[in-house]
Amino acid sequence: MLASRYDEVVVDQLFSGNTQLTKALQPLLEVAEQTLDLDEGKRQRTIVRIDAGGGSLGDVNWALAQGYQVHGKDYSGRHARSLAASVVAWVDDPRVPGRQVGWVTEPATAYVREVRRIAVRCRKQNGQWAVGVLISSLSAGEILPLVGQSVSKGDEQEAVLLAYVAFYDQRGGGIETSFKGDKQGLGLTKRNKKRFEAKPMAMLLGSLAHHVVVWARQWLTTPQPTQAPQMPTPTSAPLQHYGMVRMVRDVFHISGFLVMDAMGQMVQIVLNQAAPLAPLLVDPLCALLAPAHVAINLGQT
Repeated sequence: MLASRYDEVVVDQLFSGNTQLTKALQPLLEVAEQTLDLDEGKRQRTIVRIDAGGGSLGDVNWALAQGYQVHGKDYSGRHARSLAASVVAWVDDPRVPGRQVGWVTEPATAYVREVRRIAVRCRKQNGQWAVGVLISSLSAGEILPLVGQSVSKGDEQEAVLLAYVAFYDQRGGGIETSFKGDKQGLGLTKRNKKRFEAKPMAMLLGSLAHHVVVWARQWLTTPQPTQAPQMPTPTSAPLQHYGMVRMVRDVFHISGFLVMDAMGQMVQIVLNQAAPLAPLLVDPLCALLAPAHVAINLGQT
């Protein structure tokens, strides 16, 4: 379970290989409640964004009853096709050529709280429509800011419709990208254990490494309050878009050396000035390590 806004892993649990999300969603959310101390008020401000595996009527109603905001995909493909037949008008999605979206007009009476449903369809190679239905408890005023749009568009039904679909699409840039990045950047698949009981430890070590990289990226791209104004220097902004692979391969592999004092305490870090990314790290590291009185310099290594 990933907090997609800041790329941190909230819950990392190991299940048997034949376990589907329909069996894992509720246990994952219950552990997340403990991890994040989610009381009733916090759950009302927490969005659970899930794919079709967690979109069964039972799972959605359970999450809604717990007070969560839910934004996901209907579990049943057959049910989705039936609901799509109630769409009065289809709208072309400018973000994905060939995709159309529309409001489901059939009342959602089976859910314990009010939800809105959006049908999404795309042409398959055989010319038939592939159809899915999104389920969301978010209001128009809540969904629009989440995709960077003004709440003033709340009366524009087409804009709101596309916002619901765009917010679901962002899910694909979160958890799947995180898995792929950890596998490639941290080599998770190269550290398998034969015994099931040993796998959780390897998994938790992988989560720790994931967080160290995520936090390091934040440290190297967030201006520090102690950072004094100075002459323009290369900005570290490009690092904000670096994934796990590039952080490990390009940033963490910059060569250099450490300078110690007579007591064995580090007093200086010298980064290889020939490394293309080294100049971007000087100012953030200076601000980060200022309390420890460690100087950062560029030099030949």
